[in-house]
Amino acid sequence: MATPEDGGWRLDFRWPDELERHVDPMLAGHLRGWAPGLGEMVQSVRRQGRVTTALYDTWTLVSWADWAARSNPGPDAHLTILHVDDHRDLMSPRLFVDGGVWRDPIAGGAFEFGKPDSVRRALESGAVGMGSFLTPVLHGFPAAEVRHLCQPPKAPSTAVFEIQPHLQRDDLIDPDAMRPAITLVPADRHGPGRYMLTPDVGDWLRDLATGPVLLHIDMDYFNNRFDGDGDWAERPQRLDPPAGAVIARIRSVAEALRHARLLPRIEDAVIAYSPGFFPSELWDPADRALREELEALYA
Repeated sequence: MATPEDGGWRLDFRWPDELERHVDPMLAGHLRGWAPGLGEMVQSVRRQGRVTTALYDTWTLVSWADWAARSNPGPDAHLTILHVDDHRDLMSPRLFVDGGVWRDPIAGGAFEFGKPDSVRRALESGAVGMGSFLTPVLHGFPAAEVRHLCQPPKAPSTAVFEIQPHLQRDDLIDPDAMRPAITLVPADRHGPGRYMLTPDVGDWLRDLATGPVLLHIDMDYFNNRFDGDGDWAERPQRLDPPAGAVIARIRSVAEALRHARLLPRIEDAVIAYSPGFFPSELWDPADRALREELEALYA
């Protein structure tokens, strides 16, 4: 909230609690069991077994920071990131990089992936958001491979890219500051340091490397009716299959993971329900289906 003061502006930060900011007109009626109110949705997070369940998928970064603190993988670790999402989540977070040190310019203090408390503070300040949480992971693990399962129209066919971490100039707070960023450059084969974008479940899981596997599921992969867009009803093309098709797709993706014998290899998983993207009337039935199909991860 910006208020004029002494010839400048006073900025007060809070999580929005206005229904129109969250796009989904049925959202308030489906919060029971998830969050006490719209402004508290960011704090909706629970852990069971190897699975973190949240509303905001920024919690993926916190969950993986906790995993890294427990497992202590080196920076050369060959991570495989199974990314199920209607978005790439590779925007530049509002973290400033100075002399190899990352800091949060909103809350102040250092940001270190190896220190989960600093990652959580960056989530709470908004320095790292839903569209940018994957960028710090790929800066920290340059040998990681991302396998991104995405439906058309955003992923019409399988494509592979080289992941190029770099820095870019800030465009909001301090034009002299540099922020971490990722560029994807077309490549001819998958492997370490590559990003595969595919609508094909077979391609998604084919020839995975050895090493730790991390799973992220943003439920808007299954239905992205709103896509965070207040004008969603006027969009001519939407990813909005009916409830039965959504549950069937959940079961087919889970079956593919089981068939590939990947469940024992997944060291950490995050499932995010994405208010304003994935319709809230599907949260409860989708959660039940995932718990049935991925039971081994919740144990």
